[in-house]
Amino acid sequence: MTRVSGSRALVTGAAGFVGRYLVRALADAGWDVTGTALEPVANAESSPVSQWVYGDLRSSAHVDEALRVSAPDLVIHLAAISHLPTAANDPAMAWDVNVTATVRLLHALSQAHAAGVLAPRVLVIGSAEQYGRHDDGEAPLTESHALQPRTVYAATKVAQEVAALQVWRASGLPVIGVRPFNHSGAGQDGRFLLPALVTRALALREAPAGTPLVLGNTSPIRDFLHVRDVVDAYIALGQHGEPGAVYNVASGVGRSVREVAERILSRVGLHTTLHEDPALVRPVDVPSLVGDPARIASATGWRPTRTFDDLLDDLLHAATH
Repeated sequence: MTRVSGSRALVTGAAGFVGRYLVRALADAGWDVTGTALEPVANAESSPVSQWVYGDLRSSAHVDEALRVSAPDLVIHLAAISHLPTAANDPAMAWDVNVTATVRLLHALSQAHAAGVLAPRVLVIGSAEQYGRHDDGEAPLTESHALQPRTVYAATKVAQEVAALQVWRASGLPVIGVRPFNHSGAGQDGRFLLPALVTRALALREAPAGTPLVLGNTSPIRDFLHVRDVVDAYIALGQHGEPGAVYNVASGVGRSVREVAERILSRVGLHTTLHEDPALVRPVDVPSLVGDPARIASATGWRPTRTFDDLLDDLLHAATH
């Protein structure tokens, strides 16, 4: 990775799961990092973030303060409600946080750009969920596939991307859209699939022999990445992505939830059955989400370097230490 000593980066949502990995990777590459967070961060003094700006991106005053303090050359906008059920349970809040706050940030950036005050490259982080349901034969999905969101979260991410690209067309602010596929790693919220399965599998060690692993729908196929590969992709796109373009961050390899669960059980050293609990099945689950990484590979040379087993090992180590 090219070192960029002296360059300044602003990361919104820097205290979140991906944000924590991203700010470390940026700092290691020589960036001076400013992070935003809703509330003061524990042990902030040991963070690679050089300065924190606390507040809500739905506030224009907070946005203005973050830009003033950071004077960024690169903005990576992570802040969002990313848990699908949380967004579904409060759609108005999800639209407010994921879309309105993004529009407010982009407007402030475009004004600063027009005034010649700032000229940052801006990554707006969306989601593979934007694609929605496609026929199995269409995989892997390219950036030209139709966006057919099936969840509140996915719809907000489509709207966010539309707003971002409109700002680029209207103002010339160098905005890049990013659609990452599923990613995980140590420290991810236990409500998400992989850490939840790891926790349940480890608990079976203490359960009576033959106790099944309980999970939701086992048939969905997903493209899983290690979070460290994902943040490397973001930094590469921040340096080499084409403004106005949209990029998948994907491996191109799909694995079913059943395959994932069986792999986790194997690495835990257990041999048991899987039990689908209807209460855990989401009716809007997309059958398959596998992405084509050709565009980002061509633009930046990025490819995943961690294996799926590397990812599982990191999750298992974090859960047992």
